[in-house]
Amino acid sequence: MTSALPSVLDLAPVVPVVVIEDASDAVPLARALVAGGLPAIEVTLRTPAALDAVRAIAAEVPDAVVGAGTVISPAGVADAVGAGARFLVSPGWTESLLDAMRSSGVPFLPGVSTTSEVVALLERGVREMKFFPAEAAGGVPYLKSLSGPLPQARFCPTGGISPSSAPTYLSLPNVGCVGGTWMLPADALAARDWARVESLAREAAQLRAR
Repeated sequence: MTSALPSVLDLAPVVPVVVIEDASDAVPLARALVAGGLPAIEVTLRTPAALDAVRAIAAEVPDAVVGAGTVISPAGVADAVGAGARFLVSPGWTESLLDAMRSSGVPFLPGVSTTSEVVALLERGVREMKFFPAEAAGGVPYLKSLSGPLPQARFCPTGGISPSSAPTYLSLPNVGCVGGTWMLPADALAARDWARVESLAREAAQLRAR
């Protein structure tokens, strides 16, 4: 994994996981998140607008570190990097997807939910991973249990995490950051209430291990 970008896990305690339906919302949304202290933004490749959103943020919000999430194929890797994504996140991984991410030139977080998947990635020299779906896959107790036998693995748990549970995740030695959506409530996005998004982002940026 070679890139001038520092580890994605160390950019901020929370990585917003963003689903953008209208590419015109991408820039003001990203500016609000950055202003709130969350520079790493994962735009999920779940909508037709996603790549245009990545492109716009990369071009117009220089303080943002925009990445692509829900990357599930080598073609998706190429499309995301071509649009300007500075990191990649997948919900799971296969050999071909891992090869493509490793060859992309940008940091990546392949998704895992089992000990065997973690060991398989460690065997391939990958130490930073997404733990997904975090709450459904065992949450804090599961990750805590992994830290003993596999201390070299570091995680960004995502899936079902809330402002109240995030500090407990962040207190674990093998968790660098968490992914979440709570700073992006649907009603705020629908109203394009970027001030509210910024305020919620600021609260999230202040979450630390307690």
